[in-house]
Amino acid sequence: MAGTLPGGTGGAGMKRVTPRATSRSATSPTAPSPRAEDTPSPGSEDTPLLRAEGLVKTHYGEGAPAHAVRGVDLSVRQGEFVAVTGPSGAGKSTLLHLLGGLQRPDSGSLWLDGECTDAYSEARWAVERRRRIGIVFQFFNLVSNLSVADNVELPALLAGLSPRQARAERELLLDELGLAGKERSMPGELSGGEQQRVALARALVNHPQLLLADEPAGSLDSKGTREVTRLLSRFHQRGQTIVLVTHDARLASAADRVISFFDGRIADDAVLDTAPARGTGISGVLELRD
Repeated sequence: MAGTLPGGTGGAGMKRVTPRATSRSATSPTAPSPRAEDTPSPGSEDTPLLRAEGLVKTHYGEGAPAHAVRGVDLSVRQGEFVAVTGPSGAGKSTLLHLLGGLQRPDSGSLWLDGECTDAYSEARWAVERRRRIGIVFQFFNLVSNLSVADNVELPALLAGLSPRQARAERELLLDELGLAGKERSMPGELSGGEQQRVALARALVNHPQLLLADEPAGSLDSKGTREVTRLLSRFHQRGQTIVLVTHDARLASAADRVISFFDGRIADDAVLDTAPARGTGISGVLELRD
């Protein structure tokens, strides 16, 4: 643990948020469904970009069942930067995987921009992760036998961009992330910080509405952590919606909303009063030069 958040949870510089994110026991009665007239239409300004209700996920192995996520309700609006913090084993990464369709919940529902995902197939989730959801992992997950350029361009090509368009997006991102000249390098030839910046470029190449980051600085030294923190802050200030899972207080302090997650449940949800002003829309996300 890198320390506590400025002001501490619920202390100076923070204000409590209710009831935007809550959690309930997986065995508790299901809350009444909202009336149709109270439910914002998909894509409207009042529609959360991401909404979860009653998410439950239990892992079964050789030992006792591990209740990773226990009836979590969560709402994330366009342009928010939400950090989910908590100790190792709290269920943070499982929650993020549920939000990105990498795992299926045992029960509960998830909405993307007002559209329920309950009926999504694995193929449909793969399409969403190419087009609307970018994901950054702790251990980078770069393709080791592809160059930096190919790693970044591949998602764009899979999403239907022409080779010329994919190359243009890649060149812009690598330049803005300080990786110009590394296009032909292989992942194994880069430092940890450089690999994570490549992973970030790959996650953003298709201009996703939502960026999910799972412990993006967990494998980095203090310099790499500062760089990731700075880059996420800059993306956010230009309108990028981010949900970050971390146990590092330095990273969490860059968010404008911090959720404390313990034993599969949301224990606290607070907004940092000192959140910087940010632009709107995705068009400015790549304008990263100071």
